[in-house]
Order: sequence, then C-alpha cells, then structure tokens
Amino acid sequence: MPEDRVACRTPASGKKGETRVPKWKFDCIRKAILECLRENKIPFVELTDTVRKRLSSEELNNMGSLGWHVTTVKLELEVRGEIRRLPQKGKQIIEIVE
Repeated sequence: MPEDRVACRTPASGKKGETRVPKWKFDCIRKAILECLRENKIPFVELTDTVRKRLSSEELNNMGSLGWHVTTVKLELEVRGEIRRLPQKGKQIIEIVE
C-alpha cells in the first residue's frame, strides 16, 4: 500500500507544481517548526538546527535530508498562512501567525 503523502507548495509567484512529502515526515517537521515559533521568531538559517533538537533519534535516522525537508515544509506552512516571513532586509526571519 502506498505511503500517505502531503503536497507541499511554494509561496513564490511564478513557481508552479508541488513536492509530495511522506505524511509522517511533514507532521513531525510541522510540529517542531510550530513549537519553535511559539517560543519566539527565528532566523531561517537557524531553523534546521532548532528543528533537529526537537526530533527523536529514530525520526532523524529515517528523515533523509533534514534541511531539505525543513525548507519544503516551511514553504508549505507559508502558503497555508500558518507562518510568515517578516518583511525586512538581511536575514530571513520567520514567525508564527496567530
């Protein structure tokens, strides 16, 4: 039986298509990102390391490229309106939308 997957999109205009991520990976990373952002805004460059600290060793061992998955899930959360980038120059800062 095929594994359940979540379609992930990008908020960038002109970009079409979607990437399909296994649901368990999407759910783990989404939960970790939202937990991080409930505590504080965070620079995007720190997001992968912050998420890594919230995942179990089993999840990390089965994840594959964590940085790629974090970026993919982050972009989908932006499309859904759950998180947003702060409009500023320099480092990309993200925060939860409440």
